[in-house]
Amino acid sequence: MRKQRRSTLQPPRTLKNTQHEAHIFRVRSLLALLVVVLLTALLMGRLFYLQVVQHEVFITRSENNRVRVEPLPPNRGLIYDRDGVLLAENRPTYNLTLVRERVEDLDETLTLLVDILGLSDAEADAFRERARRPQRPYQPALLMSGLDDEEIAELAINRYRLPGVEVEGQLQRHYPYARIMSHALGFVGRINAAELETLDSNDYAGTHFIGKTGVERFYEDELHGKAGVRQVETNASGRVLRELGRTDPEPGQDLTLTIDKDMQALAHELLDGRRGAIVAIEPKTGGILAMASAPGFDTNQFVTGIDQQSYQALQQDIDLPLFNRAIRGTYPPGSTVKPFLALAGLANGEITPEETIYDPGYFQLPNDSRRYRNWLRWGHGRVDMKRAITVSNNTYFYSLAHEMGIDALSDYMHRFGFGERTGLDIQGASSGLMPSREWKRERFGDPWYPGETLSVGIGQGYWQVTPLQLATATAVLANHGQWVRPRLVQKIDDERVDIEQPGTKEDLTLDDQAWWDTVFSGMEQVVSGSEGTARRIGEGLEYRLAGKSGTAQVFSLGQDEQYDAEELEERLRDHALFIAFAPVDDPQIAVSVIVENAGGGSTHAAHLARAMTDAWLLGPDNDELDPDKVLDEADSDDNAMPDTQG
Repeated sequence: MRKQRRSTLQPPRTLKNTQHEAHIFRVRSLLALLVVVLLTALLMGRLFYLQVVQHEVFITRSENNRVRVEPLPPNRGLIYDRDGVLLAENRPTYNLTLVRERVEDLDETLTLLVDILGLSDAEADAFRERARRPQRPYQPALLMSGLDDEEIAELAINRYRLPGVEVEGQLQRHYPYARIMSHALGFVGRINAAELETLDSNDYAGTHFIGKTGVERFYEDELHGKAGVRQVETNASGRVLRELGRTDPEPGQDLTLTIDKDMQALAHELLDGRRGAIVAIEPKTGGILAMASAPGFDTNQFVTGIDQQSYQALQQDIDLPLFNRAIRGTYPPGSTVKPFLALAGLANGEITPEETIYDPGYFQLPNDSRRYRNWLRWGHGRVDMKRAITVSNNTYFYSLAHEMGIDALSDYMHRFGFGERTGLDIQGASSGLMPSREWKRERFGDPWYPGETLSVGIGQGYWQVTPLQLATATAVLANHGQWVRPRLVQKIDDERVDIEQPGTKEDLTLDDQAWWDTVFSGMEQVVSGSEGTARRIGEGLEYRLAGKSGTAQVFSLGQDEQYDAEELEERLRDHALFIAFAPVDDPQIAVSVIVENAGGGSTHAAHLARAMTDAWLLGPDNDELDPDKVLDEADSDDNAMPDTQG
């Protein structure tokens, strides 16, 4: 009984299944092996990808962390006047730059810089705007120019807090004669987003400035040079440790202008705060001796970026100092074109030098009751070509224009360059306007009327010229019809610019060479004859001077109305014009002068032209050349002589 009860209390004993356990072990071992093999394969694959497939990529990245390629901007070429006076130089300065890709938090960095430099709210806004302008990757953005010693010291102290920010020493453009050369020379300024899209990224790497106007813009390729590069080793913070290699930049080429600085300064002094322009050309070479537009402005303000307030002041100035009157200002030429019209009449066989007309003080078209008046209301009586030029007789040139017709007249005036851009290297020049029958039909859809031809015959109506065009045409006239394109640059480095240039207009020829002398004689009598409209400037001449006065109407008068300058607002008064060349037998200078709202050209403008020819032919130190005296005489003549269309 006791054995039986014990057996019922113990669990039944089972045998161990070793085969099953062995199977499980093998399966688990195999799975573990497969996982190990798979992970090993993945690891090896990754190592192969990183070390073999991506070898060049990671080598480059590693090298870039240690070695950096930096651009080296070239030195901009210098600009001199014809006598070697420096007009545009490069002065050393320190600039603040930022590479956005190396800055972790741009807003925080800019806020810190504003605080360090102590910028005002307006300056801070401009500062932030410059930092966010479009820029090529890893190219430094120019934030501020002309840092002083205190600012440089503050930035050096905080350098560890400003990754990607650098203080760079560079050369900056400076214009010693900024105001008198502002329009002719032009200026450089910061490269903008539109220019960035078109510029060669290699040539302009590291360059912050580009020519904006004038010579600086036209000769940008020559002045800029070619950028270089250098390899530098940096630390973990991106600071340069040492230079590993470099390719030096090629500096820009130097320019020597045809402009004479003293002549340019004299032209501005003669304009004396008035609105106007003076252009002087050397007829034999086409070299521009002076090209002044008044008022001018300080171009140095634009180099590093003019502030908004100053720029608005220039834009809103009623005298338009930013407007280049010498090449873009368009005015009716007035009677200054009468010598050219006389040659046109001779060349087209419409008249001879000896033919005369009777001037009762007006001209009438056939079957038209309207009277087109001469400036001298009672007329000049009988006049031939020479006297018509001398006294600036309107009736003679009304008649000549009517006989020629607008088409022939317009075609011949184009041969002198009117209505065209003829300058060789003069950026931004206007073509003016030489009207014709076809032009009016295309412009207004209206026919051309005979009375409009008469207006063109005395340089009024639709006809518009620039001071540069007038001076160019006068130089061609002085050359007996030989064309030389006007230009501003005489030499590029040591290589002279060829006088004979492609695109030069065909020379003018006359059937009788004596016709030139007829026209020149009439122009000489303008300043030397007893009836000359500008006879007051002929006193004491030491050389033969040929000139022609002109008056450009600001508004038209009715048939029976008379012009009274004293009754008009200053800006409604006529413009004064004068052209001249000298000496007549061997021309060395041709001049055009336009003084806005100064009245008759035979008074004010004539004195300015005489002063320019005196300065060039007799030297700037001659006793008669006193700008204050010249202006006093001009003002005296303004009061002494009546305003005329001559």
